[in-house]
Amino acid sequence: MAFAWKAAGLTYNRYLAVAARVVRRSLKEQPRLQAERRGEMDLRFAKWENGKQGENKNLANANASAMAEGAGQGQQ
Repeated sequence: MAFAWKAAGLTYNRYLAVAARVVRRSLKEQPRLQAERRGEMDLRFAKWENGKQGENKNLANANASAMAEGAGQGQQ
């Protein structure tokens, strides 16, 4: 018998993310807030050129600005 998450078409990582979110939402107020803070991610990246690390940038902000820039160019 296949695992339920496989049968539903989920990857194991996605299944774990959904399960973690359900557990966090089921907690009482104070423990829930603490768990939600632990669940947040802040991904950063840096572009390397000529062996030198460039500026660290927030991935979510960089992605949003690139999407907005791409949408603006598509309308011209």
